[in-house]
Amino acid sequence: MLSAFAQAFRTPDLRRKLLFTLGIMAVFRLGTFIPAPGVSYGNVQQCIAAAGTGDLLGMVNLFSGGALLQLSIFALGIMPYITASIIIQLMRVVIPRFEDLHKEGQAGQAKLTQYTRYLTIFLAILQSAVIVTVANTGLFAGCPVNPIPNDSPVNLLITIVAMTAGTGLVMWLGELITERGVGNGMSLLIFTSIVASFPSRLGSIAGGTDGILHVLVIVGLLLVVTLLVVFVEQSTRRIPVQYAKRMVGRRMYGGSSTYIPIKINMSGVIPVIFASSLLALPTLVAQFGNQNEPWVQWIVANVANPTAPLYIVIYAVMILFFAYFYTSITFNPEEVADNMKRYGGFIPGIRAGRPTAEYLQYVISRITTAGAIYLTLVALLPTIVMGQMNITQLTLGGTSILIVVGVGLQTVKEIDSQLQQRHYEGFLR
Repeated sequence: MLSAFAQAFRTPDLRRKLLFTLGIMAVFRLGTFIPAPGVSYGNVQQCIAAAGTGDLLGMVNLFSGGALLQLSIFALGIMPYITASIIIQLMRVVIPRFEDLHKEGQAGQAKLTQYTRYLTIFLAILQSAVIVTVANTGLFAGCPVNPIPNDSPVNLLITIVAMTAGTGLVMWLGELITERGVGNGMSLLIFTSIVASFPSRLGSIAGGTDGILHVLVIVGLLLVVTLLVVFVEQSTRRIPVQYAKRMVGRRMYGGSSTYIPIKINMSGVIPVIFASSLLALPTLVAQFGNQNEPWVQWIVANVANPTAPLYIVIYAVMILFFAYFYTSITFNPEEVADNMKRYGGFIPGIRAGRPTAEYLQYVISRITTAGAIYLTLVALLPTIVMGQMNITQLTLGGTSILIVVGVGLQTVKEIDSQLQQRHYEGFLR
């Protein structure tokens, strides 16, 4: 990987793209430290030192690179865009018009991208309004000062507009990386946010009791999980496909053989994010209730505690469910079988049409089972180990590793493919 980056920096065109990408990432990190209008930076720092956060806020704060709890202009980070993208994908199943746009090619994809942008701004307005409204009351539990000293309606409206504009700017920065840089811009911004938070979290752990030992255990655990993630994410099930020869005019087409690569984990990190978000909702509701009531205490003990047996069981079941659900949305065996039949393709030993679709569905079901179990292990293993050591600083460790390793692998692959294009020698030397 390091040799690929070194060779890329020796190529002028790729060097410009890499420097442009690094510059955009630096601008993104700079924005996380700029407080929104009306926010007192000193009060916010005092509240962060005195208060704790729940799982839902911890996850959003992680994906924003710590910008959420600092109430900066990039407080929402890339989360509204992620949520909007997931909603648009799910709408393809519910609304036929969205599925038709998906099949129209580049023009339809441009339309879906436009819808995603509009929905991102709408979600940013809602989320920023909620965060600004509860900033002085429920965002920081037990904070002695107000993060927003002047909570007049006009001042709160200006803060909401600034955070919404920051989300739009983050979305634009991600698209700039995709168009002019290297890799997927949105994924790289999430990668930047997560990686930037690791040193401070490890530093806070090292400062506690048995801190050095805990840091060594965590680093070893992260290495083991990283190896597992790399092994599984690189693994594919190749289904052989052959194309029959056919005459078109005076030319002979077909007669070639290829394969359909099916990843073990086709759903990515989406099931873990869905399960974590839904499990955090009861905790968020309990924060608004009386802490002495039995139902609030039960939620805090069984649902809000990541090491509780009930939490682990529900978390695992939800990851398994969403892994199957999201895979069924993103991969349609009948559509793949129809496309193969249209172009004269077939799987050796399987008839074209419905038998091919049934075979693909059978393969997907078996692979998804292995992928769902893998996701569950990666998500729960860091939580269980860190829970046994009473460590809560590394929020969503499994999810973070999945994103960091996945984005890193994809970026290195793209750099390598561009290097091969620029150094292709051809058949004659």
